[in-house]
Parts: sequence; structure tokens; C-alpha cells
Amino acid sequence: MLANCLHDLTALGSGALASVALAMLLAGLAGGVTHCAGMCAPFVLAQAGAASGRGGGGFLSRMSGAALVPYHAGRMIGYAALGGLAGATAGAVSQVTGLRQLLAALLLLAAVMMARQAVGRLPLSWRRRLLPRGGPSAAVAGSYPDLLLRPIGRLMAAPGGWNGFGLGLLLSGLPCGLLYAALAAAAATGSALAGALAMLAFTLGTIPALLGVGLFGRFFLRRAGPLTQMVGGVLFLLNAALLATMAVQLAA
Repeated sequence: MLANCLHDLTALGSGALASVALAMLLAGLAGGVTHCAGMCAPFVLAQAGAASGRGGGGFLSRMSGAALVPYHAGRMIGYAALGGLAGATAGAVSQVTGLRQLLAALLLLAAVMMARQAVGRLPLSWRRRLLPRGGPSAAVAGSYPDLLLRPIGRLMAAPGGWNGFGLGLLLSGLPCGLLYAALAAAAATGSALAGALAMLAFTLGTIPALLGVGLFGRFFLRRAGPLTQMVGGVLFLLNAALLATMAVQLAA
């Protein structure tokens, strides 16, 4: 069984998983500051505030509250499950049809979506020249599905411990353009194990920014200004270039 799992890790070729994981880590780092910090700030600040309140508000208490271990553990498991499902599905379709180019197409799709994330972080004057009228489509994250609103509300009422884990698990399923790009790359790995590992790398990349939000609160969000957006855009471009290169190599 272990041999089969290890074989699955090479569906894209030797060493390809490491390249996908690196790309996903870059995406997580870029998206963590430019996207996740803002979108997830209410959930992170509520949990960090509750944790520091229980500990008396000292620096160590704030550090412990900002770490949000149960919350991030829930996110990791949720994203890994989605990545595993995406990788297994794409791998099965590729094996049945014999179309290895499907994996290359998924890598290229992920590259395009990451490039679009990069363009969305350019100065407004640049975006108007590069994008059609109306700019990039609005991210659907923030329009939470009604099915999730009630359980999220209950967990937010007491967000520590297992509730924090459940909150991370639920929030990992919210619609998000950046998540769709990461899942396209995870699907391109062609296996459940590799897809899960790719999404774990993505999740790890998002944690530093969320740690900053939990520790420094609104100050961190205010400091994440235009320069940070530009740096995030560069990381997304590097990510897109890496994924596109892999797609070309796989299709050749």
C-alpha cells in the first residue's frame, strides 16, 4: 500500500510534486497577505480576542491566542481533503481516458488563474489597461452559503478549542477564487495523496499572515498596503510561471 502511495506522488513525473508544493506555498504566502488576511480577519480576531481574554491579555497570552492551533488544524484538514478529492478525480479521469494532457491542462488553468490573481494586485491604472472593462470578476468569498451561516454563527459564539477546529473546517469550504486556483493545481497532481500534500503546502503559506492578524490585529491590516499588494502580485506571477512551465513540459 505504501508503495502505491509513493508511486502516486510521481504522477506528474519525478520531482514534480516538489515543484507544485513550492508553487502552492508561494500562492499561500502571496494570498495570505493580500487576500486571506482581509477575508478571514473577523474570524481570526474573534478567536484571538477570546483566547487572550481568558489568559489575562499579556504578551504570551496574545501569542497563544494568535497561534489559533485548532483553527488552522481544521483549515489544514479541510483543504487537504479538498485537494485529495481534486487530485483523485483528475487522476481517475486521466487514467480512464488515457489523456495525460488533462493534467497539463489543469496546470495551465491554475497558471492562468494565478496570473489573474497577480493582475488583480497591480495598481488600478495598470489594471485598467490589462483587463477588460469592469476588471476581474469579484471574488465570491464573502457571500457565504446560507447552509454554512448558521453553524458558523454557533461556532463563532464560543470559538475556542473544538469549536475553533470546526470553524476552520467549515471555512475551508467557502467559495474563493484563490482556492479554486489552488485546487486546479492540486487536481493536476493526478493523485489523492499528492493533491492533499499540495493543499497542505498552500495552507501553510497562508498561516504567517493570519498569525500577524491575530497578533497585531487591525494594525497589521493597515500596514498591508499597496507595496504588499505589489509583492504579492510578483509572487503570484512567479507561481504562474512555474505552473505554466510544468504544464508545457508535461504536454511535450
